[in-house]
Amino acid sequence: MQIHVVQKGDTLYKLAQQFDVSVEEIADANGINAADPLVIGQSLIIPANAVAHKVLANETLWLIARRYGVSLQELAAVNHISNPALIYPGQNLVIPQAAKPSIEVNAYTEKFGAPGVAIVEDIGPNLTYLSPFSYRLQADGSITPLDDSAIINAAYKTRTAPMMVITNFENGTFSPDIAHAILSNPPLQQSVIESILATMKLKGYLALNVDFEYVPPADRELYNDFLQRLVDSLHPHNLLVSACLAPKTSAAQTGTLYEAHDYEAMGRILDFVILMTYEWGWSGGPPRAVAPLNEVNKVLTYALSVIPPQKIVMGMPLYGYDWTLPYVQGAKWAPTISPQAAISRARLYGADIQYDDEGQSPYYHYYDKEGREHVVWFEDARSVQAKFNLVKAYNLRGVSYWVLGVLFPQNWYVLQANFTIKKLV
Repeated sequence: MQIHVVQKGDTLYKLAQQFDVSVEEIADANGINAADPLVIGQSLIIPANAVAHKVLANETLWLIARRYGVSLQELAAVNHISNPALIYPGQNLVIPQAAKPSIEVNAYTEKFGAPGVAIVEDIGPNLTYLSPFSYRLQADGSITPLDDSAIINAAYKTRTAPMMVITNFENGTFSPDIAHAILSNPPLQQSVIESILATMKLKGYLALNVDFEYVPPADRELYNDFLQRLVDSLHPHNLLVSACLAPKTSAAQTGTLYEAHDYEAMGRILDFVILMTYEWGWSGGPPRAVAPLNEVNKVLTYALSVIPPQKIVMGMPLYGYDWTLPYVQGAKWAPTISPQAAISRARLYGADIQYDDEGQSPYYHYYDKEGREHVVWFEDARSVQAKFNLVKAYNLRGVSYWVLGVLFPQNWYVLQANFTIKKLV
């Protein structure tokens, strides 16, 4: 595939002619209606199983290498080009074909019943794990049940391994008190572990994901001990154990969200960890990219200093936010928007899409019908490809998505173009 950024005057018909593909192929790859006008700055996947590329006017070797996901040096070497600046329109270039690396892919879902089944049937071929969110632990050690049988059955039909998620989530937030009640009481932990194991066997879960957030910093070692007990109890049953980690950039990072998440210990104890590398831009905060690449890279750099890459799963968002300006702290929170809806809204209000090079994220401004200014930050094919390039550069175990049910067909196309998805079922 290639990724093309829409310029003034572009139409699907013109692009189909330019890249020698059909209008329908471009529309299908991007999940768009062929009759809808394109938006300036919109990224479009151009499907191609290309082994050759004809140089267009104003193209550079660097730009062509970037489009096909190969290095400039490799592209120059294959085509015997000693000076990368000396290429010309009409020149045919051979595109080196590399074997796609294999990764694991997890996705969380909050959709159950028939709607959840439909999503799993659609997206399941792209997943290693499906993580229904979530089984909520209570302070007395009881676990709030989930009606997850239907989506687990759908997961197995797509050879996707169900992963049970346990949380300290209560009343719309994560509870430090619930975490402390569990972590400070070893006999209660044993009861919790027995309940987890019984649920996993009953429902057919093949892995466990622990998402304890805002754990009291004083309980850091107790949390590590609890994770070790889980591993010791579940491994004899051939069950994997993972946990979510807040996005830290150093061991000394302060704050209740971060301090009890011990990267080195958790990376050593667990089968793998999921880095929550998103929510820099969040619903109640000031406008910015949800997962800016420069910030994600800082977290990965620290994580890789204490955790083997084959144990690191990088978090990725499937959503964006639409902020009303000026941003006022404590005022109405920004609503979530899907990448698909973000494009439609830009088209509706005549906005041109911009791209932040540092964060590798698209955004745009518009004025609504009441004259209020908005800014939208979201994900597109370019931002996804940039994150996948990190996965490949660092040889990570895989990626984890929050959350299914948000329309973003480009993501799954780009995922398949870059990787082979490991299946455990």
